[in-house]
Amino acid sequence: MACRMPFHLRVSSDEDDAVTLRITLEEESGSRAQFRLEGRLVAEWAALLERECVDVLRSQRRVRLDVADVNFVDRAGLEVITRLSRAGVEICCRAGPVASVLEGEGVPVTREADGVDEGWP
Repeated sequence: MACRMPFHLRVSSDEDDAVTLRITLEEESGSRAQFRLEGRLVAEWAALLERECVDVLRSQRRVRLDVADVNFVDRAGLEVITRLSRAGVEICCRAGPVASVLEGEGVPVTREADGVDEGWP
């Protein structure tokens, strides 16, 4: 049974356009956790995402970051994902612009069609 701890973050720009990132922690088992992201990964939320993932990593758990529902990543978000990947976090994404940007920056991406659920309950 997954334990969901959602963080729903919303910030408004000067033009009143909402920039939202939803981070849901889905605990798959005692040794594994998955963060599911939805929306835009921008500087305002990149540090929070990194802190949350690092806290889970420190507890000696495997971490997967599912960015399949992310539609935009800015430079700060890309830098955080790169650091998390280097720290051992598995980055999962469907084929598309976000996956292309991550792979172009050297971030290994597990594609949804590549069996994202292998090894995970």
